[in-house]
Amino acid sequence: MKTLKTIIKIQLSRSIWLILIATTCISLSFSTKARAQQKNQMFRLAKIQVDPSQLAKYNAALKEQMATAVRVEPGVLTYYAVADKKDPSHITILEIYADTAAYKAHIVTPHFKKYKETVEHMVKSLELIDVNLIGAAKKPDN
Repeated sequence: MKTLKTIIKIQLSRSIWLILIATTCISLSFSTKARAQQKNQMFRLAKIQVDPSQLAKYNAALKEQMATAVRVEPGVLTYYAVADKKDPSHITILEIYADTAAYKAHIVTPHFKKYKETVEHMVKSLELIDVNLIGAAKKPDN
């Protein structure tokens, strides 16, 4: 007959395995859900040429619009706006939306309409390019 200590060790071992299996299943479930959500995401590049004399005003309007959209719209996931080092009036924005519906909802919001009206005479050219994500790498907590 097994001693009580041996029985407890066996039970703990089984419990640890059950916890490990459950954790793995939950983790796989979440990562499958995350992959499914990523498949629906919409990625867009906006290439903008701004009137250099209006650049400071444009950048302020852009930053306000981006911050508001990310704060109040669940479907607006990410914005990265960068300026060409040689010509800061050439701006490229990476936009990531939960899906196409989120983008369509975004462009009719009051804050986006305000941005468009504000920058209407500042933007010399605009090119929107829909792109597909082929890979991503990111350090944790960045």
